[in-house]
Amino acid sequence: MRRLGEVLESLEGVIASRKGGEPDRSYTSRLLAGGVAASGAKVTEEAGELVAAAESESDDRVVSEAADLVYHTLVLLAARDVAFTRVEDELARRFGVSGLDEKASRSSAAGQEGKR
Repeated sequence: MRRLGEVLESLEGVIASRKGGEPDRSYTSRLLAGGVAASGAKVTEEAGELVAAAESESDDRVVSEAADLVYHTLVLLAARDVAFTRVEDELARRFGVSGLDEKASRSSAAGQEGKR
């Protein structure tokens, strides 16, 4: 069995290899050619489908929709030239911090930026 990081790293590599590819030959190339707008629309769509599946469908459907959401999120990050390791680093930074405290720190930081 492959570790989660290995799967995501491999998938990120495949997505990166599709940048600049022929949109008529690769779905990933087509999304990347559409930029943030195209990949962002798919992230939004897949998030909604995941929630709908979680509410009333089988575990297999939930897993399938979660996989779609992760894939499209990686495409969105690639469209922005953001490596998934940055997301991993952010998750690691948050590890062990109360979710409520972390959210409050983001809210207060955003408020401070608005005062500048």
